[in-house]
Amino acid sequence: MNRTKIFFYNFISTTILNCLLMFVGFILPIVIIKCYGSDVNGLITSITQFISYFNLVEAGLASAAVYSLYVPLSKKDNKKISEVVSTAKHFYFLSGYIFTILVFLLALIYPFFVNLNSFSYLDLFFLVLIIGFNGCIDFFAMAKYRVLFTADQKTYIISIISIIYYILNTAIIIVLSYFKINIILVRLVALLSIILKSLLLYVYGKKHYKNIEYNLKSNKKLIDKRWDALYLQILGVIQNATPVILLTFFTNLITVSIYTVYNMVIQGINSILSVFTNGLYTSFGDIIAKKETNKLQETSKEFEYIYYNLLIIIYSCSFALIMPFISIYASNLDTNYYFPLVGFLFVLNGLLYNLKTPQGMLVMSAGLYKETKWQTTFQGLLIIFIGIILTPKYKIVGILIALIISNLYRDIDLLIFIPKKLTHLSISTTLKKQIKLFVLMGIIIYIYSNIDFQIYNYIDWCLSGVVILVISFLVIIVNDFIFDREDLKKFFNRIKMLLKI
Repeated sequence: MNRTKIFFYNFISTTILNCLLMFVGFILPIVIIKCYGSDVNGLITSITQFISYFNLVEAGLASAAVYSLYVPLSKKDNKKISEVVSTAKHFYFLSGYIFTILVFLLALIYPFFVNLNSFSYLDLFFLVLIIGFNGCIDFFAMAKYRVLFTADQKTYIISIISIIYYILNTAIIIVLSYFKINIILVRLVALLSIILKSLLLYVYGKKHYKNIEYNLKSNKKLIDKRWDALYLQILGVIQNATPVILLTFFTNLITVSIYTVYNMVIQGINSILSVFTNGLYTSFGDIIAKKETNKLQETSKEFEYIYYNLLIIIYSCSFALIMPFISIYASNLDTNYYFPLVGFLFVLNGLLYNLKTPQGMLVMSAGLYKETKWQTTFQGLLIIFIGIILTPKYKIVGILIALIISNLYRDIDLLIFIPKKLTHLSISTTLKKQIKLFVLMGIIIYIYSNIDFQIYNYIDWCLSGVVILVISFLVIIVNDFIFDREDLKKFFNRIKMLLKI
């Protein structure tokens, strides 16, 4: 299959998966809150975020292994592929043992830091172990297949299997929760879904990669970028886990639950946007591995154009609609969730986080982990130190300010780094698109704000969403027809190619 066709398959499957993830992200918290209370929702979120830190024991294995597989897969070198996958499997097993020990230690210690009258020490102990089991299964059963399928640009297989997993997992949790089954037992039964997921990955891997061996002697040199890739992984964990962990220590579980509800909206948006990168960074990796510089420049400019226009649409809608959504979503919950400043800062942070995606994707595609590790480290330190300073006094607002400052720093850094080290394009090429993004968003939100909408329910919310969506499209089309006609033409040509598949 050609790259366009592969991208199309990955795009469709990932789109369906991320739509499902959005639905799950919206429905599960409200089910848990209504059936068990905000404190239990905050508890589960807190435990999950603590355990996510332990994923650092993977130490960049996935990124390094995927990068190491680009060349042998392009050459169909089964021996080399087998060596890389076997090496990855060996290190995943070692990491899995460490992960399991850390989860057990957390289960022993965590109950001392949380005070919930409805949960005994043993209740919290077993809940931590059960939630941590998902990670154990990933290390020991799924990781090697996930790496191989990703590098081979078959993320659509992972997406399809993940869709089955999330449907089953969500159904189990919802049904058992409405019957008010003990939350520990609910999470225990839900483990059946992760076992099914690992089994499906195993069956597909054995059937479609018959010539690949998984038990060859490991060779550390084959994934020599592992420790450099760790830095990017650390940053991802810090951005996702640090806010909840700091809020757990400096506030309470209800505040954690409030953060989770707002973050759920932003994660839903990120899920939509990830559709456009999950299937692409391996394609860019293939281009870079083959040293097709002109192709890299052309496709990166085209991707920036499409992606930044997408950000304009999505985040214009987000700024306008997040608080009406929160008002409707949390109207019948057990605590106040309506905080406009928190909503604004969440959306602003999400925008700045995604602003660097085209450049960050190329860092991963080119394996530039070592070259960016100090910048990555500094960004992580900004989140931690500013968060520690501001969170005790300003709570959610404080940690959001820390995230915003860190993302702004990284946006500027990658804006300079990628053209200099990889694409060799002018910095102004990207900068103009980013300036255009903020200007057009301002115009769209200004036009929308002058329309008087009364939003009382989800139907009103959806109708107002359609209005701002139409405004966004019209503003972008008019602007691009006047100022970016060549890029607009290339975009429509790409759509025509996809429609011919």
